[in-house]
Amino acid sequence: MNSKNSMKATWIGIISGVILALFLKVVQSITDHQVYTLLLNVDYIPIVKEYQFPEVVEVLFHLIVSVILCTVFVFLYDRGRGTFRKHIIFFSLAINVLIGLLLYPTTSFSERTPSVTSIPALCWWVLGHTIYGALVGILLGRNNKK
Repeated sequence: MNSKNSMKATWIGIISGVILALFLKVVQSITDHQVYTLLLNVDYIPIVKEYQFPEVVEVLFHLIVSVILCTVFVFLYDRGRGTFRKHIIFFSLAINVLIGLLLYPTTSFSERTPSVTSIPALCWWVLGHTIYGALVGILLGRNNKK
């Protein structure tokens, strides 16, 4: 991957990741569903779970994951053809909703996060990942039209 694509992936990951974090932080502050806490949660990662990190470091972890994910999307987009490129927003949205659904059960590994059976928290979580996925697709498609 060239430096132009690396920068593209980095900016898309940071912008989308910050918007997801802000959305879930606002939702948590309004509804008291711990979805922002879940986003920043590392209680399921061995060794890392033993440490208490400040919020800014937890957000940085989230942004690193976002940039890595966006790097994969940029790589796939650049090698993709036809339908994938034409429908990048749909593919990004669908993949990110799937990732959100696969990550949600990690809430069972922490007492700080919502109950795994909390339907409202799950809905907010999925909505946040829907917004994130759509934004990644929009930014990727728009950035590549220039």
